[in-house]
Amino acid sequence: MELPRNIVIGHDALLAVGEVCQALKLGKKALIVADENTIKIAGKTVEKELTGRKIRHSEYLIPDATWEEVRDGEERIRKGDFEFAIGVGGGRSIDVAKCASFNAGVPFVSVPTAASHDGVVSSRASIQKDGEKVSIGAQTPIAVIMDTGVIAESPFRLLASGCGDIISNLAAVKDWALARNLRNEYFSSYAAALSELAARLVIENAPTIKPRLEESAWFVCKALVSSGVAMSIAGSSRPASGSEHKFSHALDRIAKKPGLHGEQCGVGTIMMMYLHSGNWQEVRDALLAIGAPTTARALGVTDDEIVQALVHAHEINKE
Repeated sequence: MELPRNIVIGHDALLAVGEVCQALKLGKKALIVADENTIKIAGKTVEKELTGRKIRHSEYLIPDATWEEVRDGEERIRKGDFEFAIGVGGGRSIDVAKCASFNAGVPFVSVPTAASHDGVVSSRASIQKDGEKVSIGAQTPIAVIMDTGVIAESPFRLLASGCGDIISNLAAVKDWALARNLRNEYFSSYAAALSELAARLVIENAPTIKPRLEESAWFVCKALVSSGVAMSIAGSSRPASGSEHKFSHALDRIAKKPGLHGEQCGVGTIMMMYLHSGNWQEVRDALLAIGAPTTARALGVTDDEIVQALVHAHEINKE
């Protein structure tokens, strides 16, 4: 079981980066992975805090999260003798930092600037490889630092997407229980309960999750952490990734203009909960209250693309 050793959520949490890295004795040299926007939003503050703790650092600005960036980041870590990596961003930077540090055998710290999906806390990474997005197993961050002030100021669509990703845990746990019953697959009741708790937290607070409200960012961040910890306890993505995620990944391949990951997972959850004879209306109503898509039109894809994604979803990550 691999869990983050330090999690900081709150206003001005960025100011704790240096202290956390020093307390965990991660080393005296860090590679900061970010993009041109996130280095300005949070990266410079991270650098200032590291300097204050006499931790040397270098920037690695990436245009996208591709396998080429991962290999380049890994090479930079090895050649530069970096002792740990810090991913600063909404997803791409963190995924590259996660994979590059894992390949190089050093720890990494996750500093999300948006709460758009649970990848900011988990060991999984979404990377472009050979022309398509693939989900890669890497390592859980040794520390997670989520500044609710920064996250509240990010585009609200990203926060709403994060809500969709968390709510999708309901369908994922039902799929996991089905796999236990049909294939005798390992099932952790504790991980499943924690995953469902995260989804319930978002559903119950859906009417209060609004743009530029730091309390909303706090709810979502807390739920994302719970979701990530559930996966760590299970030793797999099962508690937070099921048929609704396969649908989303299939839609990424098929749709001309796919939506955000969490948005697609939210729509997928409505359908999968219906197939499980679950309370799909509750899922739909929560997503509507938050302002997340619930239909193909709202998602920006065609009905045919939805159907094709459902038809081909079983081909994703075949076991």
